[in-house]
Amino acid sequence: MSVRARMTVMVAVLLVAVLGAGGYVWRERQSQAHSRATATVPTRTDLAAVRAQPHLVFRSTALGDGYGRVAAVPLSAPDGPRALTPASCERVYATAAEAICLSAERGVVTTYRAQLLDRDWQPQRDLPLTGIPSRARLSRDGSLVATTTFVFGDSYANPGQFSTRTVVSRSRAEVVGDLETFRLVVDGRTVTAADRNLWGVTFADDDRFYATAASGGKTWLVEGRLSTRQLTALRRDAECPSLSPDRTRIAFKKHGDLPPGRWRLAVYDLATGAETLLAETRSVDDQVEWLDDRQVVYGLARQSEGTASSDVWRVAADGSGSPQVLVPDAWSPAVVR
Repeated sequence: MSVRARMTVMVAVLLVAVLGAGGYVWRERQSQAHSRATATVPTRTDLAAVRAQPHLVFRSTALGDGYGRVAAVPLSAPDGPRALTPASCERVYATAAEAICLSAERGVVTTYRAQLLDRDWQPQRDLPLTGIPSRARLSRDGSLVATTTFVFGDSYANPGQFSTRTVVSRSRAEVVGDLETFRLVVDGRTVTAADRNLWGVTFADDDRFYATAASGGKTWLVEGRLSTRQLTALRRDAECPSLSPDRTRIAFKKHGDLPPGRWRLAVYDLATGAETLLAETRSVDDQVEWLDDRQVVYGLARQSEGTASSDVWRVAADGSGSPQVLVPDAWSPAVVR
């Protein structure tokens, strides 16, 4: 075959490849456009009316123009039409007065922000971030806020691994502190290892809180106080705690003897130390929220292939019953009363 013929064949092959790739991209865009046009959920426009009653705030994961937007539904009709807010967040948590929004701006370099939002879902101020945001909580009166981020490059972490930073701030003013600088006491001894990590705060009041501590491959449920800057371990194998409305129990996820990266939901009685495994047997990688004193809610990715959506589920806190979908196409729930 002559050089001219070989060049002709090569150009033809490249042209077919380019056309094929272009056709694939066109079909994918058409498919996505079709999904956005057809995979919608009912919405409502009376956001103020929804917020005037007990409601659930969450991140909408329904395909369409509202994907990623913060939404709200009345607790009396959680699976009904949702009211969309102007805010877009990766994770959200809210009280009656304000909300915290962890967001990502994706481009050549992805950047992240943590912002307090006012009642109109507009930014009030930025909160300090030192990595990729993971967890966020407000105290019940909104005076305290906690953010957890993943941080790469700590000296004790292996290459490619990360550690955590959890910072507590006053919602209107100064940073209270990085929990990694607090004193950690386990079984009466101070843990000074460099690999300490803290995450998953849940506030009891304006001073006392619970969180997860980890070191040496172990995790603990810890009780902390901002006034003394101390964390005291209450029990082993507990992550991402959430305090019940009556302040008597902690819902959490535990690893137990499950494979790596899998957890089981449980509830810990603060008075008796008793543990109750919940009826949800699927792995839940979320910091659960209490719907009321009898039920917890949590986000769970859909198991079916070809979908990136998730739903908010509920299950009884006493281990009875079975999990039920509370809000379809939702993530990061926060109960506001």
